[in-house]
Parts: sequence; C-alpha cells; structure tokens
Amino acid sequence: MTAPWADPACPRDDRIEALLAEMTLEEKLAQLGSVWPGLENISGDVAPMQDVFARQKDFPQASKDGLGHLTRPFGTRPVEPAEGARRLAAVQRELMDTTRLGIPAIAHEECLTGFTAYRATVFPTALAWAAAFDPGLVERMAHAIGTGMRQVGVHQGLSPVLDVVRDYRWGRVEETLGEDPYLVAMTGTAYVRGLESAGIIATLKHFAGYSASRGARNHAPVSMGPREFADVILPPFEMAVRDGGARSVMNSYADVDGVPAGADASLLTGVLREDWGFEGTVVSDYWSIAFLRTMHRIAATDGEAGARALAAGIDVELPDTLCYSEPLAELVRDSTVPEDLVDRAVRRVLRQKADLGLLDADYSPDSAGSTHGATVDLDPPAHRAVARELAEQSIVLLDNPDRVLPLAADTVSLALVGPCADDANAFFGCYSFPNHVLPHHPGHDNGIAVCSLREALVSELPGTRIGYEQGCPVKDVDRGGFDAAVAAARRAEVCVAVVGDRAGLFGMGTSGEGCDVEDLALPGVQDELVEALLATGTPVVLVVVSGRPYALGRYAGRAAAVVQSFFPGEEGGSALAGVLSGRVTPSGKLPVQIPRTPGGQPATYLHAPLGGNSEGVSNLDPTPAYPFGHGLSYTGFAYEDLSLSSTQAPTDGSVEISCLVRNTGERPGTEVVQLYTADPVAQLPRPVTQLTGFVRVPLAAGEQRRVTFRLHADRLAYSGPDLRRIVEPGEITLMVGASSDDIRLRGTLQLTGPVRTVGHQRVLHTEATIG
Repeated sequence: MTAPWADPACPRDDRIEALLAEMTLEEKLAQLGSVWPGLENISGDVAPMQDVFARQKDFPQASKDGLGHLTRPFGTRPVEPAEGARRLAAVQRELMDTTRLGIPAIAHEECLTGFTAYRATVFPTALAWAAAFDPGLVERMAHAIGTGMRQVGVHQGLSPVLDVVRDYRWGRVEETLGEDPYLVAMTGTAYVRGLESAGIIATLKHFAGYSASRGARNHAPVSMGPREFADVILPPFEMAVRDGGARSVMNSYADVDGVPAGADASLLTGVLREDWGFEGTVVSDYWSIAFLRTMHRIAATDGEAGARALAAGIDVELPDTLCYSEPLAELVRDSTVPEDLVDRAVRRVLRQKADLGLLDADYSPDSAGSTHGATVDLDPPAHRAVARELAEQSIVLLDNPDRVLPLAADTVSLALVGPCADDANAFFGCYSFPNHVLPHHPGHDNGIAVCSLREALVSELPGTRIGYEQGCPVKDVDRGGFDAAVAAARRAEVCVAVVGDRAGLFGMGTSGEGCDVEDLALPGVQDELVEALLATGTPVVLVVVSGRPYALGRYAGRAAAVVQSFFPGEEGGSALAGVLSGRVTPSGKLPVQIPRTPGGQPATYLHAPLGGNSEGVSNLDPTPAYPFGHGLSYTGFAYEDLSLSSTQAPTDGSVEISCLVRNTGERPGTEVVQLYTADPVAQLPRPVTQLTGFVRVPLAAGEQRRVTFRLHADRLAYSGPDLRRIVEPGEITLMVGASSDDIRLRGTLQLTGPVRTVGHQRVLHTEATIG
C-alpha cells in the first residue's frame, strides 16, 4: 500500500504533514543536512575554510536517517557527464533502498557561468551578462544551463549572485551584475526565470550586504545603514522573489552593522518571509552556520550555532552537516530549542522535494537522464550559440578616438601582446569548471572546445601577419618579456595589447572569491608593459579581459582604442576577434564605472551630490574615466523628439516618456537606450542620477524607431526619514541618453498629491517598448 505522503494525488500539504508525523527527530534533522561525497579527497580549496571543516565521513553512516542535500556531485572533480549521472542515480537509489523512509536527496550544483561540470558550456561571467543589458538573452542562457543540469539529475543551482557592487576591489565583482540595483534586479530576475523554467531551483545569493565589506575584503564586516541597505542592496532580491519566482535563498557570510546574516531573524524571516511572502528554502552558504561559532564568535558550540541559524530562518546546512546534526538534536531533546523550529524547516524542505517529484512512489533516479549507455552532451551547438551571442553583446568599446577600430581590411602586420592574448582560460570566471576545479586535477584538458584570442585572430584575419609576444605574466613581477614585446610593436602597423586578470580562488588568481586587491592598477607589471608599448609610437589597441574594472584613466586619449571584456566565456576569442575586425559591431555598455585612478575607492555612480566631485570641499575627484552605462559603437545614434504623455502625474500614477532614436551611420547597430531620473529636492539627499529603465534597440543603417518608457511613480520611491518607503510630490528630472553621463534629452515631471507610502506590491519594473 502506498504511504499517503508518497501519493501525488493527495494535496501537497497533507502529504507533508503525514510524512512529518512519521519522522523521528533524527530523520527530521537529516532532511536539514547535507553530505559532500569525496570532500576529504579534494586537492585544494574550492570553498572558504575547506581545510578546516572537511572531515572524513562514511556516507552510509552520514545518511542513515536520510539526507536533505547532496553537495556538488559534478563540481568536485572531473567526471564524464553520463558517468556522473549514473553515479548520482546510484547514490539516490542507495538512499531510497537503505533508509527507513526512502526519500531521495536534492542534488545541488554551482551554475554561475554555466553548469560547473566537466564538458559543460562555459558562458560569460555575470558581469558580462549585465554589460549586454539584455535580460531576455540572459533568460535564454539560464534556461540552457538548467536543461543541462536537469538532464543529469541535478535539482538546484546556486545562482544568481544579486550582490550590488559597492567596491570594485572586492574579488567577487566578476560574479555580480554590476553597481546599479535596477540593472542587477532585471538581469538577475531574468536568470531566475530561465533556470526555474527548466525545472531547476534558483538560489539567490548572498542575502544580504555581502558586497559592501570594509576594505573590499572577503567576509569582512559591512558598515551600512538601514536606508542604503533597503534602497540599494535589497531590491534585486525582492524582484527575483516576487517576479522571478525564486525558490531558494542563500545567506551572506558577512555581518551588517554587527549582525551576521546567518543569525538575523529580522532579515531571513521578517523581510524575506513576512514582508515579501517567500515560501521556499533558505540554505546556508558553505559552513556559514559553523562560522557563527568560529568566525563571528556568537555561539560557544556547534549546537548553539545551529540553534541560532535555525531560529533566524536557515532551513538547510550546506555543504556538509556539522551543526544541524547531533549537537542540535541534544538541544531539542532538552527543550532548549523548540522542535517546532525543526518542523518549520523540515516542512519547507519536504515541500520542495514534493514539487520536484522526489516523494512520489514511482520516482526513479534513472528518469533524470542517467540510463545506462546514454550519452550526455552538456555543450551542444545551441548552448554555444547562446554563449557566442552573449559574449558578442557584452563587449564594450570604451574609446576609439583615432577610428583604428575596426581594423582595416588591408592591415599587413599586427603585433599581439599581453598575458591574456594567448590564454583561453583568461576568458573564464572563477566559478567556471576550468578555473574552479581543474587546477586541482592536472592532466585534464578543459573538456570543451575553446580558442585563445591569438588563435581566433589568425582565423579572423587570414591576410594579416600576426606576431605574438606575451610581454609579462598576469600577476608576477617579471619584465623579462618587455624587450621582445616592444620590438614586435615597433615592427607592426598596429599593436593589440591584451591585459587583465586570471580568475582563481583564495589568492590563486587576480579576480574571484578571496582575490581582493588593494587598488585598481592592472595586476603585476601590466601597466608598465602598456606604457612601454605606447612609447613605441605604434597605435595601440588596449583590450582588457578582466573580472573587475581597472583604472584606465592614464590611457584615455593615448591608446588608439580601448575595449573592455568581462570574462566572455568559451566563445570569447571569436567574439573579441569579431569586434576587432568589424564583423561584430560592439553594443555592450558598462555595468560598472571604469575608474580614472587606482585609488580613492569605493566610489560608484549611484551617489548623492556630495559623493561626486566636490570642488572646494575635497581635493579628491572620483570622476571615472568611463561612466556607468557607457559604450561606443561603429555607427552613431541620434536622440530626438522627447515626448511626455503628461507633464504631471499623481504620486500613484504613471507617465509615458518617448523619443526617437536614429542610426546615423552606414552600418547596422544596436543602441542601449537608458532612462535616468533625479529628484532635485527631497526630504533626504537622493542620487544625482539613477537608472530607471533601459532597452536594447537594433537599428539598420539610417533607420529610426520610437522608444517608449512607461514610468510608474512607484519607481521613484525611497526610504524616507522614518525608513518607510515613500513617493513624495515634487519635481522629477527625466533624462534619456546613451550613458549616465551622456544625456541626450531632458524633461521634467511634476508629481502631485500627498506623500504616499508603498510596500512590497509596488511597481518594480519600468516597461519599455520599441515602435
């Protein structure tokens, strides 16, 4: 006879209550825990403090009462996809056959730049998605990622990262979607929709404030007031929960104003569940519950750490159970911790398992694509096509004063110089499988077809003689290659200098988790190399392939052209070669500013008047070399005929703002039209300009189209003096342009009526249409 909880015909909540009533305390806690099979055998750290917390575990013993999550069955070491699927299915069958209740585990994996698995497509990094300003394309990419994960039996993906950049020196900038909360929200929500549409649980991280750590040091405390937290940090998470349908959230490691997120009930329960209505699971970032004892020192034992996290609202401990096991069970047995808190978390986990079909009597792990003899392609042509499209759209042309780009078709000789010029792995982020896992497994190739920029240019420019010199390494102080690089530049008509980062983990790279920097000079001696190349007199095209923005002010007006590419993924070589040759017309825009000088951080475009250049007040000028939203093209765009449906709107109303955008050049191109707003007189200082809407507009040569934004007054809300979110009457400046600093059209809107308080149901999105 089928148990009531295993019958999919029964209402889900009835099934959960029947199963919960059947469970012992040990079986309940098991559903809140996880096991990382093979963790003790991993060479090198792929998670913080792994060397401290990794423990030898016997899987049958660790899972004897059941198991909530299986950690990274594909992202721990290289395994052929089909073989990995079969192994995962075998583990699930073991759980079903050897535990009393026979409940399978949720298998989770990283998936930031694609499914972090051997032979899976490596898409551009998240900062590159944001540079494309194309949420629809990001949604397609995430759906592709999810289909691959689902094919091999994975249920949950630990992405996207919705941390808003506050300091470019932070190592994890590459994982973010930039410095504007609306751009982060729109792009991140699109990713969530795509992943969830493939049946994979999306996990929002890191909730919340992680990116604003002091000194940009990973895990460092966050000094931030509640108003900035509410208006800058939280909106992307709110949109992804409400409009994206995200089913999981991961807590931040950091403390905000002294309160660690992992023990903050006002955040994990108050804001997330009571205010926003979130019904999914909260999973701990790896070992963050144990960190409450070891790093934050707010618990004396693992059990106390578990109790604090559970009470705050963390449902599942990842990646390995330390605190949600016997240490917590003892506190429940002696009534220190109410068992109701355990039941609350177990219900949430079991609901997700029911939704995934894991509780159904007829569930079979083999149905997830793991049948014997099956072949699994995690890098099919369709996925590569999306990766190529996104890479091409994400490349930003920063400067082209001499019109050296695109390279002339009759270019005879070209010098290709720099540490990123002939290294395909320079295109990958720190959570890509080649840079995240393979460094600990020498002898394996990348598992995917990928070419360096050198290889791509040889194919792209068959009639051009290309001389290559590395010049210097990415990170090490080694000038031994300077002379050869300079000589190559002098012999060539044009020199392409390719500089930037190599992604890694915990100091093993120049960008990535635990790879924070003191300033924003290019790593190692790369700035010296670029200066030596400029001194030759040969026109230098500077190409920066990086995970963060570096200070490029010294090269403005001196380099013949400047191109920025944020880790563009496996199709990055072809995409960059296409931009340099002119086969691809650049259309990317900056999701982060490019600083003018290496110091003076942190400073982003989203600031009140005194956050910018304040002559007569401070001698430090934070004006960037290239502003937020900036990006040039090989054609030109004119903005004309600004029109407002009304010059007045009530504080609960809306207005349509439209203009004509025309391609003034002789080749097709795409412009990202950006709507900014400012509140000149408010109860509190407001940003001098803030992105309020955007849309990509493809235009044939000479074509013009009308772009219309529908702006609701809710989009102008902010946290007032008493921290209630308000829309207030008064004058609003409307600005339409090509960047935050390149405003082509201006108008004024008068909001009328009373001050209005708005909440979670407010309008979060500015609709944009193209006529």
